Amino acid sequence: MATYVMLTRLAPGAAKNAAELKRLERSVDQRVRRECPEVVWKANFAILGPHDYLDIFEAPDEAVAARVAMIVRSAGRAVTETWSALPWERYKKLISGKG
Repeated sequence: MATYVMLTRLAPGAAKNAAELKRLERSVDQRVRRECPEVVWKANFAILGPHDYLDIFEAPDEAVAARVAMIVRSAGRAVTETWSALPWERYKKLISGKG
């Protein structure tokens, strides 16, 4: 499985209070689990800066990773950036010609 990093920024007014934010998170989580059961979540962070969240997950291919991003965007009224990521050890093997 490939590793993906997704940055998410909620739209202004997407969640007006903590209860709405919890409902939104639960709704997105349930939809991703239902529509992309092969996805494995590795880490989730609330972050400071221009984005609100950073998620790290594994998916079998970029089509499934794109589906996750589309679900987050549509259900969460958000903007996402999603990148593929190589584990450091695999990257070192690739650049040394052994991977």
